[in-house]
Amino acid sequence: MRVNALDHFNVITEQMDETAAFYTAVLGLERRDGPPPLPPHQVQWMHDDAGRALVHINHTECPRAFDREVFPGQPTGAIHHVAFNCSGFDGLIERLDAAGLTRHVNTIASIGLRQVFVTDPNNVVLELNFFGD
Repeated sequence: MRVNALDHFNVITEQMDETAAFYTAVLGLERRDGPPPLPPHQVQWMHDDAGRALVHINHTECPRAFDREVFPGQPTGAIHHVAFNCSGFDGLIERLDAAGLTRHVNTIASIGLRQVFVTDPNNVVLELNFFGD
C-alpha cells in the first residue's frame, strides 16, 4: 500500500452556499451535486478541472456513514490545516483581494516555495502551495 495523493476533505456546515461560493471564488472549483441517494441541499462536491471532487461539503443534517459529533466553525481538533499544491500565484492573490479575504503569505526560498494561508467560512485553514510559481 502507498499513498498517491490527497483525495478530498470534508466540511460539515450549516453554510452550504457560502462554503461552496468560497471554494469557487478562491480555488476556482466547480460546484456539483454529490452522488445519490443524498439530496443536493445536503451534499455538494467541489471539483477541479480534471473532474476530481477535492472538497465534500455536507450540511449538518446530512446522514454520515462514519458519524461523530462535529462543531462547525470551531477549531478542527488536531488538524491544523489542509494543503493543496497549486499554480497561478498572482491569480489567487487577485481572487483573494477581490473577495476581501485576509491572507498570510510565507516564502521558503530554499525550496522555491510560496505559501498562502487563508481560512474558509468554517474556520478551515487552507495552505496553498506554489512551487516555482
